[in-house]
Amino acid sequence: MSKAAAFQALTVETLPTRLVGVEALASRIGGDSASWDVREVGDGNLNLVFIVKGDKGSAVVKQALPYVRLVGESWPLPLKRSFFEYHALTRQEARAGAGTVPAIYHFDEAQALIVMEYLTPHVILRRALIEGRQLPKIARDLGLFMARTLFRGSDLSMKARARKEDLALFADNAELCDITESLVFTDPYYEATLNRHTSPQLDGLVAELRADRDLKVEAQKLKHMFAANAETLVHGDLHSGSIMVTDSETRIIDPEFAFYGPMAFDVGMLLANFWMAYFSQSGHEEDGDREAMRGYLLGVVVETWSVFRTEFSHLWRNERTGMLYDRRLFEDRGDPLGAEQALDRVLHDIWIDMLGFAGVEIHRRILGLAHNADFETIAEEDLRARCETKALKFGRHLAVNRHRLLSLDEINTLAIRIEKGNVA
Repeated sequence: MSKAAAFQALTVETLPTRLVGVEALASRIGGDSASWDVREVGDGNLNLVFIVKGDKGSAVVKQALPYVRLVGESWPLPLKRSFFEYHALTRQEARAGAGTVPAIYHFDEAQALIVMEYLTPHVILRRALIEGRQLPKIARDLGLFMARTLFRGSDLSMKARARKEDLALFADNAELCDITESLVFTDPYYEATLNRHTSPQLDGLVAELRADRDLKVEAQKLKHMFAANAETLVHGDLHSGSIMVTDSETRIIDPEFAFYGPMAFDVGMLLANFWMAYFSQSGHEEDGDREAMRGYLLGVVVETWSVFRTEFSHLWRNERTGMLYDRRLFEDRGDPLGAEQALDRVLHDIWIDMLGFAGVEIHRRILGLAHNADFETIAEEDLRARCETKALKFGRHLAVNRHRLLSLDEINTLAIRIEKGNVA
């Protein structure tokens, strides 16, 4: 496909003809495009996603659209987001290791499409959690992924010029940052046009949250941090729908929201999704008691954070080659304790900010435009609203009290009390 060709959205019918000349695709699935089996499977908010199978194998073709698919052409969006997704995937693989993201076979910037590895028998993590599956490796895999990508994409590791050049490249992803800045940090806290929530069941609590001055101040402080703290390359949309899993493998997908932002953002967004899954479990008990699943999810939160801290600390001690916390000021002067003190402070700041980002992520998934299936698949509205009410109260506590929360044991105990109805 010529890079000079004007953009055209693919369809199931046109894909074989238009991509038959892409050697990276044909060599993997077979050159006879007439025999290709093409299915459009995109169920996300933004893009077209096709699974293409041939007599030799299979691949995924992902193409951006010039608008937000969830809303339609009334919300235009630049095609260049596929450029940022491609570059984010290459950096994540380099920093976290092969097998953490899908392998990339081909990128066509003009057509805003990426040909990548078809992950099978993987399923979306969110769907697995809704079904009550207890996956044994996700906490370790995700903790390592975040520590390695966030540390190695920062001034703790990179040379200053290389990081600033990368920062300049990803700074152009302004439109997708604007979506986050509005949909996560602002819209849930007033009557934005595209908001929705379970009504009338949540109407009273929603009004209470939107009148909550302390909560709104914290949300805007977090927005300020999101916009101003260009600490590292973040995935930008690291939720349970952006992760594909088997019992033995975890892959991270869909980093089109990638930009240089706060280290804590990915961590907070991810843990928020595990906490939301926790509060949704009583809405999925038609297949049996979910008490063990609730315990599993809280355990995943604890292990993910523990693995993140341990790996981040390891990288600090062994790969701190950037301009920050220069070893010549500490280890090289026989003062390793000074470096450890600095590490403690950095991790403490990530901890506090992570809790805040988790709190507002919970709110936006219940009050804003883009909801998640953990709650949305609970058909009985009163039951769904009870689950959502607990999550909203928990999210408010995280966001407002983040400076006073000292441990995940304390936080998970609060989650248990709220789930059992022991907190007003």
